[in-house]
Amino acid sequence: MGMLLELILPTECGGCGLSGTGWCADCDAALDVPPVRVRPRMDPGVPCWALGPYRGPARRAVLAAKERGRRDLAEPLGVALAGGLARLRSVDRSLVLVPAPSRTAAARRRGGDPVLRTSRVAARRLPGSRVVPVLRVWRGVRDSVGLTPDERVHNLRGRVMTVPGFGTDWTMPANVEVVVVDDVLTTGATVRESVRALARIGIPAQGVMVTCAA
Repeated sequence: MGMLLELILPTECGGCGLSGTGWCADCDAALDVPPVRVRPRMDPGVPCWALGPYRGPARRAVLAAKERGRRDLAEPLGVALAGGLARLRSVDRSLVLVPAPSRTAAARRRGGDPVLRTSRVAARRLPGSRVVPVLRVWRGVRDSVGLTPDERVHNLRGRVMTVPGFGTDWTMPANVEVVVVDDVLTTGATVRESVRALARIGIPAQGVMVTCAA
């Protein structure tokens, strides 16, 4: 029961461990920054942006959301993501946010997909925006933790796809920007395959936004 209550009412900050709050003002300020351009080893062919490096409050919050069941962190992470996107977006265009895919088993273990939850919070903060969770990975794709850069590339090459039938029963709204969203950018393999999967059904992504870059 105690663990359940801690998940519902967190007693420590997900970014720094401060007692008594789920997310403190200092960690909030640490993520409320202009995004920085990053250039991953595997170039997806579109600009990549991150709120910061894979350390500090951003890293701890991402890990807590993924590995400790901290669903409440979708709110501050989503707000931070929305702030970064707002600084980059064209004011006269709406956004379509496409979450990078997670393995089904990993999402089930985490009680859902943290990137999808974060994307939905961000979209609510950005007028005219929407989330289109259309990307999937094939069965047999391994967890990327512990893989070398070359193994990460091989693990995902050609194994990210769109939902069957998508693109035939959905029309891209006019005057929108498509952005692939993820929590951590390492080699760039996941976002590169995501951008390619969208391009195969005629949906060009204009950029990639992540919470932090390793």
